[in-house]
Amino acid sequence: MLSSYSKVSVIGLGYIGLPTAAVIASRGVEVVGVDVSEHAVNTINQGKIHIIEPDLDMLVQAAVTTGKLRASLTPEPAQAFMIAVPTPFKEDKAPDLSYIRAALENIAPVIEKGNLIVLESTSPVGTTEQIAKWLTELRPDLRVPLDPSDNADVFIAHCPERVLPGRVLQELVSNDRIIGGITERCADQATALYQLFVRGECLRTNARTAEMAKLTENAFRDVNIAFANELSLICDELKINVWELIKLANRHPRVNILSPGPGVGGHCIAVDPWFIVDSAPALARMIRTAREINDGKPHYVINKVKEAADQFKRPVIACLGLAFKADIDDLRESPALDIAEHLINDNVGEVLLVEPNIKALPKRLSQHNDKLTTLPKALERANVLVVLVDHRQFKALHVNDVAAKVVIDTRGIFG
Repeated sequence: MLSSYSKVSVIGLGYIGLPTAAVIASRGVEVVGVDVSEHAVNTINQGKIHIIEPDLDMLVQAAVTTGKLRASLTPEPAQAFMIAVPTPFKEDKAPDLSYIRAALENIAPVIEKGNLIVLESTSPVGTTEQIAKWLTELRPDLRVPLDPSDNADVFIAHCPERVLPGRVLQELVSNDRIIGGITERCADQATALYQLFVRGECLRTNARTAEMAKLTENAFRDVNIAFANELSLICDELKINVWELIKLANRHPRVNILSPGPGVGGHCIAVDPWFIVDSAPALARMIRTAREINDGKPHYVINKVKEAADQFKRPVIACLGLAFKADIDDLRESPALDIAEHLINDNVGEVLLVEPNIKALPKRLSQHNDKLTTLPKALERANVLVVLVDHRQFKALHVNDVAAKVVIDTRGIFG
């Protein structure tokens, strides 16, 4: 087993890839990050960051200054390659593995015998083995670890990320990691890599179980959130304060109901359960239903806003929050963003957008950048407030600050 790696390449410098690259670099390892975004590469090479994550700016600056971290548009040889690219789904909810395939095609020319390839991207069961099959097409001169003789030239494993936005740097180091090798030797090589920076336990298994473990973690969360979201709909129908109800029910020693919201966002919980459904559609009945409940919650919120807007001759609607969770800038799969977009497109009224963690709207709403405003201006002008994210700035509001407005509070900050 390798005892150390002196050069690692991280493919994809987003919310997972960049923190991972910076943490490894902080251990004295040379790290080359590769990304298709010239803006991201240039920003990182200046010692700055293009995403928001607590303390990441200082870690990246230090790593770049010491020469241990640099970014590039072009892959180069390394001992280990860590793939951390998006794995979205298509319109029919089927997994889209094109980003993983593109990343592999990008690094294939520089892969050498003895290299390790780790897939960090959350993926459907069988994706790690698919990487090995793709590599035989791209590099027929290399033996991949699908041969029962285990006489491979390269090592391939899956180690899914399992961190919480806002706590990524701490959890990259402290959390246990699942190491799923296609073979035992692959698991050996991957374990050696992660033990360079992980203080938690490295739990070894096969690649398929590792893939399913991450999907299971997120599906579990999704099912529990769906229970809370469905409960909020029932309570609304029965004129019961769902926040008080949950607080009381959770006093039971074996009950822990999660908080409802406007839906489920982020690139994990809102996406990964569909990978299980796609793999076993006839069996994943509860997981599918949970996804449908959570996907339907934004439409319920939109209808509530329309009802509130009908009370005013000239409704001015302020959407508080666009990120998928509190105190981050990540808009991926955000139900808040979807709700805001629908309200704008449906001409429900004048829509104001308040998101303190971004400076401009994403491309799909870039033509509405003029609607992005500050919280004080929104409070001054709006007659309908829609709380979509419980950012700390919004939680600091007092009920008296919104007493004269119709408030649709999907996060319970006034509950």
